[in-house]
Amino acid sequence: MIDQNPSLTLGAPRFADARLSRLAAEAGSIAAWREALALQGALALGGITGDFAVGLHETNGRVFLAVDRFAVRTLCYRVQDGQLRFAARADELADQTATIDPQAIFDYLYFHAIPSPRTIFEGVLRLPPGHYALFENGQLTVAPYWTPAFDEQRQPSFNALKDEFRQLLRDAVTAQLDGTKPACFLSGGTDSSTVSGMATLATGQTISTYSIGFDAQGYDEMEFARLTAKHFKTDHHEYYVTPADLVQSIPAVAAHFDQPFGNSSALPSYYCAKMAREDGVSKVLAGDGGDELFGGNTRYAKQRVFGWYDHAPAWLQKGLLEPVLGNRAASTMALTRKAGSYVEQARVPMPDRLQMYNLIMRLDPGEVLTPAMLARIDTTLPLQLQRDVWQATPDCSAINHQLAFDWRFTLAESDLPKVLGATSHAGLAVGFPMLDDRLLAFSLKLPAEYKLKGLQLRWFFKEALRDFLPAETIRKKKQGFGLPFGVWANTTPTLKTLATESLHSLATRGVVRADFIDSLLNHRLAEHPGYFGEMVWILMMLEQWLQGHAPGFNIASDL
Repeated sequence: MIDQNPSLTLGAPRFADARLSRLAAEAGSIAAWREALALQGALALGGITGDFAVGLHETNGRVFLAVDRFAVRTLCYRVQDGQLRFAARADELADQTATIDPQAIFDYLYFHAIPSPRTIFEGVLRLPPGHYALFENGQLTVAPYWTPAFDEQRQPSFNALKDEFRQLLRDAVTAQLDGTKPACFLSGGTDSSTVSGMATLATGQTISTYSIGFDAQGYDEMEFARLTAKHFKTDHHEYYVTPADLVQSIPAVAAHFDQPFGNSSALPSYYCAKMAREDGVSKVLAGDGGDELFGGNTRYAKQRVFGWYDHAPAWLQKGLLEPVLGNRAASTMALTRKAGSYVEQARVPMPDRLQMYNLIMRLDPGEVLTPAMLARIDTTLPLQLQRDVWQATPDCSAINHQLAFDWRFTLAESDLPKVLGATSHAGLAVGFPMLDDRLLAFSLKLPAEYKLKGLQLRWFFKEALRDFLPAETIRKKKQGFGLPFGVWANTTPTLKTLATESLHSLATRGVVRADFIDSLLNHRLAEHPGYFGEMVWILMMLEQWLQGHAPGFNIASDL
């Protein structure tokens, strides 16, 4: 039987009610939570912000769980023997009765992570961001307590918004500084550069910045990190990740997560955190969230272009474009093939359009997975989850709809777990100033055209910081900590061996077809290392996680 803590509170909740805030300071946050729930029940969550997770046994016998709006802090739960058990990690609830969920494995192959509410273990669930759970008289209720409500200002004063925004940024960074050595991740992008600059302003001292590079053409942006470091006069530190680093760290990093996790940026993030920890840092600030709050991802502009098709007259769509560009002859010429692809994608509604080039679906699950695995899963469920989340967002502009969608699937389910997992493995705390609730509220009122002006990404963000950030940072295209795994796997024998042994081991578990593994490793990886390297990576990380957490798992024996 699993031991159960009577209560659990994580993170740093902020209580809007002054009395509750004082109570939290004097008696601890659990006392404040109890008082808030006694007064208002789940409605109390409307006045509680910050990053938090709470699991509370109330005096009336109910069990209450909640996580913050971005699930920076997470909670998993399991109903067992008529009781609701909860923990921060899924593997903490997985006793000898817990089995691996084949559907979760497919979700992992589809998303490269396992989105809530599912986890890798059958019967163990994860509370989605902005949700609460109430367990009473043997009945479990899970529901959202927050959904984004966009209230765009009409004809706002740019200068007033600029001043407010810059003050909010500074306040958000200041709130994350804890008095220890001030430090920031610095990729060289807009967000990390902004956080580094604001930390310099807030502390009035030289802060430390940490950057990762790759000795591979097209993957390194260290020059931009150096520009920012010079601009803000930081104490800058760099580390170039090597293939040997991957061979050494992949098993431990994969096993550190509570379930399979395939975001390849976790490895460079770990080495960046490790470098900071070895330099005496105990907490680092990260820039995650700026793209998703203020319109910085390239797909936002791409989807706007697709959206223009909806405004074309029906006679043009049905009478000319689709008949002319949708035939086989058009696909043989470069210009018409590109135009035909545009029409094909534009005709697909959101969010389905976002998954038209999903890796596992493009390869065809039937060619990748064994018949035994296919018999245990429903390949339509991941897209249905995305449709449900998409439909749950209230009416708003197209760009805001995409932002809200990304708060769930990009931030809460992928980017934040990546950074949190990497930093915790290195023994480092991390803060996310860009996800401050005050900046979130600011984003909700910002006009849509301030986020995506024509095809200009994060227009307001850049204009408001034009005299603060280096000019090169304002102009640069987004890149991030992309990992050249496929390139290195083709040129580094030890890395190729680790990948090969991992994938062949996974094939013996009855999950993936052996002939697909052979084709992937012996032909496709060499032909297209960037594209197929991603598939090798997620399969390798799945097997490495299984070796650490469920070494005996096999589809056939698990029936």
